[in-house]
Amino acid sequence: MAYVGKYYDKSDYRVYCLVGDGESAEGSIWEALHFASFYRLDNLCVVFDINRLGQSQPTALQHDIATYEKRVDAFGFHAITADGHDIPELIKAFHDASQVKGKPTAILAKTYKGKNFPGVEDKENWHGKPLGANSSSTLEYLRTLAKKERKDLNLSISEPAGSVPTVNIANIKLSSPPEYKPDDSVATRLAYGTALAKLARSNARVIALDGDTKNSTFADKIKQVSADNYIECFIAEQNLVGVAMGAACRDRTVAFVSTFAAFFTRAFDQIRMGAISQTNVNFVGSHCGISIGEDGPSQMGLEDIALFRTVPGATVFYPSDAVSCERAVELAANTKGICYIRTSRPNTSILYKNSEVFEVGKAKVVKHSADDKVLIVGGGVTLHEAVSASKLLAAKGVHARVLDPFTIKPLDAAGIIRNAKEAGHKIVTVEDHYPEGGLGEAVLSAVASEKNIVVKKLAVKEIARSGPPAALLDMFGISASAIVKAVEELLR
Repeated sequence: MAYVGKYYDKSDYRVYCLVGDGESAEGSIWEALHFASFYRLDNLCVVFDINRLGQSQPTALQHDIATYEKRVDAFGFHAITADGHDIPELIKAFHDASQVKGKPTAILAKTYKGKNFPGVEDKENWHGKPLGANSSSTLEYLRTLAKKERKDLNLSISEPAGSVPTVNIANIKLSSPPEYKPDDSVATRLAYGTALAKLARSNARVIALDGDTKNSTFADKIKQVSADNYIECFIAEQNLVGVAMGAACRDRTVAFVSTFAAFFTRAFDQIRMGAISQTNVNFVGSHCGISIGEDGPSQMGLEDIALFRTVPGATVFYPSDAVSCERAVELAANTKGICYIRTSRPNTSILYKNSEVFEVGKAKVVKHSADDKVLIVGGGVTLHEAVSASKLLAAKGVHARVLDPFTIKPLDAAGIIRNAKEAGHKIVTVEDHYPEGGLGEAVLSAVASEKNIVVKKLAVKEIARSGPPAALLDMFGISASAIVKAVEELLR
């Protein structure tokens, strides 16, 4: 929020953040402090409530204010210590913070948990508990406090200062439609970067954030439109997500966050909390699955579909060519709630005409005939393997229908059921993902109430390894030849 205020809104409003001393043990707090200092967010004031006690025991530093001061100073903050129960002292601290230029401020407020409450103040074991036997004396204390005149304070609260420009982030379109030739071979991660730049040309409030992978995710393409529309968050994925949530709140920007799909697992708590606070952030995970090849399993996103499918209200796009990827980016920019776009590393052929229309929750039938005996459902790289498999099967006299779900959530359940019934009531799903929570399980859920539909799942069923992409697809049973084998087994 502070970044948007300083660099996009260019307004004089200030942002305040309250941090508990217990949660300051979290690495994400220090990721955020580093980010704020690096970008000289002097419109940000962070208040540390240092009350000494955690939930189950005292915090690591307790009331060691001097160490807190050294730490925030080392992270590039202007540190101010204060008695957190002394209102005039706090007022002075907030005033002093507002005068600091070139760096953010941290107010280190020493407090006592349950201050002035009989039998509770600075005592352990009161976290999240009712007062019980202490309730009578506490209520009496509150009654006395309410009757006491506070003549020592004469406060007048003025309206918050600061104005912001009017922003319109509705109905954002690609500045130009997809422009691919039928024989082109383009990675969807590259198409994402192309689409991102097109959106930024249409609306200056479209921004991109990345964690030092921008030259692999192609988020850096937005810098061709304006370098100001890109925010580098470095290798700190929890804060990367947090910054995007702040940038998107109050409808000030349309934020796209990219990194390798595998790295979003580190930030699942931030994503989960974003859903609770109804954020509108768009996540883009590249380098998904074993198809990335030689980079190996540490870089392979094989859990990401499951992760985002569990997020309430999320929309999960899985484009399979450059055309559908550009349209997925456009749709995500205009879709409320969390969106996730899964992009692939390898170049893939063009499946759709540039004029093809895509909708959230509407699948596409890529290949079909009146004699289809099985429905093959794939996404991304595996959709292309499914198309190849259908050609191999056709040479053997077996006709297979191929379906592209386009969105895994919401899934086009009606379309899948209808096509399955038209194709012998048999489905083979194939995905570059672990079996749990991915495309196959989404399809199984969609057809669960249908008595006569049989589903066979192909997925990466063990820890992957490094190797050439084609060899890995074959080794882990999600290649065209593996699909042909699965179909033949299903039709026996």
